Amino acid sequence: MLRKVIRNAAVVAAAVVLLSSCRHRYENPITKETQQPDKVLFDKAMNDIEHGRFEIARLTLNTLMNTYESSEYLAKAKLLVADSWYREGGGHGLAQAEAEYKDFILFYPAMEEAAEAQEKVCKIHYQQMEKADRDPVHEIRAEEECRNVLANFPNSKFAPEAQQLLRNIQENMAEGEYKVGRFYLTKGSYPAAANRLQTLAEEYPLYSKADEALWSAAESYERLGTQFRQQQIRELSKLVREYPLSARADAAKQKLQELEAAAPEADPVALARMQYELENREGISFLSKFWGAFSMHPNLTMSAKSGTPSMEGFRPTIPVSVSRVAAGTLGTSGDVTISAPGDASALENNPDARAAAPGQPVAAPNAPADPTATAQPGDQGSATAQTPTNGKKPKKQPKPKAAKKQKTPPPTAPGAPPDTPPKQ
Repeated sequence: MLRKVIRNAAVVAAAVVLLSSCRHRYENPITKETQQPDKVLFDKAMNDIEHGRFEIARLTLNTLMNTYESSEYLAKAKLLVADSWYREGGGHGLAQAEAEYKDFILFYPAMEEAAEAQEKVCKIHYQQMEKADRDPVHEIRAEEECRNVLANFPNSKFAPEAQQLLRNIQENMAEGEYKVGRFYLTKGSYPAAANRLQTLAEEYPLYSKADEALWSAAESYERLGTQFRQQQIRELSKLVREYPLSARADAAKQKLQELEAAAPEADPVALARMQYELENREGISFLSKFWGAFSMHPNLTMSAKSGTPSMEGFRPTIPVSVSRVAAGTLGTSGDVTISAPGDASALENNPDARAAAPGQPVAAPNAPADPTATAQPGDQGSATAQTPTNGKKPKKQPKPKAAKKQKTPPPTAPGAPPDTPPKQ
């Protein structure tokens, strides 16, 4: 009996320790110990959030902000509301958290927590980012928000983490572009493949397969013919110079010798960066590869750990096979411009061009009618049938009254005397 009681007590103690260890403490607590009412409300809301009572915590925080409008904990309370939605999670919770973080940045842009709020917005979309071959809406938003952290808060302590998140995001975006380029190459659309892969290597040089993209771009130019020999040499030279430790480096040097082009020397900065990446690259376990096929989130273990990520969006250029219009030549450029008319009454006074019959010129506005023109039956465009240009409808003309019919005398026989009028 005693052993059973001891065993049950041990189980209960282990459960308590486990539950206490699973408690997620708040990142921005207020260490100042005071019994002020606003501080008591803030501590109560923070305790509710740590225990998962998010709705109760938000009600308490709203009471604090509405009752103590000049409280020193007002900014912290507003940030805590956003953190409660962020911890609650889900599509609705993350959307509300993003809106609250944006409001916090708008009201308190000079506070240190503004950088943290901007980083949380980046993480909201980063957590919802899908694989490279799926909907890219969240990865585009995550890239934009992480760039805002580096652009608006470059000296913040959250900038290095945001920079690494941006490298991971661009790794996933580059993977999607690489798959598109390889698809074009396999299909035989060599201009599209060369354009995609070349621009990919230029925009995302930290991509783990940038050397493969350059090799595939050179292969695409080779398939296009000898007129693209210079483009092929350029891509192979870039591979040898900027990715000297690549598995394709020796093959690229040999290819340059066949093309009678000199192989460039390796860039020492690029060499040091590749050595660092190879030494710090994480391996992918067998279970990660197995479960990765069933996960909607990408595996970003191959992303770069050093280097400055690109601060501009991916913009594919025009393929080299598309002829460019020479400057100064005749012809249309395809641009459409819209401008307001100089005369404000032009739209009201000028006739509608669509009202003219096909093949006939449009009459000039306020032009006098030809006095010699006469209306013909069935003439719809005569001067007498036009609507006045002042915008007023013409008055209806009264219909002419019909003449009274006169009685005609009956016909008389030939040779008969005419009828005499009746006597009055």
